[in-house]
Amino acid sequence: MRISYYTDGVEMPDINQTIINKWIEAIADYYGKKCGEIAYIFCNDSKIIEVNRQYLQHDYYTDIITFDYTHGSRISGDLFISLDTVESNSVEQNTTYESELHRVIIHGILHLCGINDKGPGEREQMEAAENHALSILNELRNN
Repeated sequence: MRISYYTDGVEMPDINQTIINKWIEAIADYYGKKCGEIAYIFCNDSKIIEVNRQYLQHDYYTDIITFDYTHGSRISGDLFISLDTVESNSVEQNTTYESELHRVIIHGILHLCGINDKGPGEREQMEAAENHALSILNELRNN
């Protein structure tokens, strides 16, 4: 397992990488998966829209783009997270920046574990999975 954190045009967010790594492993394990190579690339809105246009032919901002390289039960991928969009979403959702960042961090892992959010009823399943994962993070942080 190797989880890496990079930045492109932004400062590294203030996250406890040790706890986040344990959390990611715990969530992967919950879904019967093991962690392979996972790279988080924290960026700004201009980078996320560039990636969205170049690789997905989408012309809009988003909080996360997940490139899935999973093989079998070993999850791997590159996860681009726009800290600009995380910040604006936290204001819009009336939540803290830290809470929204954690939600987005695990959102990508849930995608790698096979949970989707585009089809009928899938958004609600993803939100339930995110909420469950966030409760596990709170347990890890309190121990």
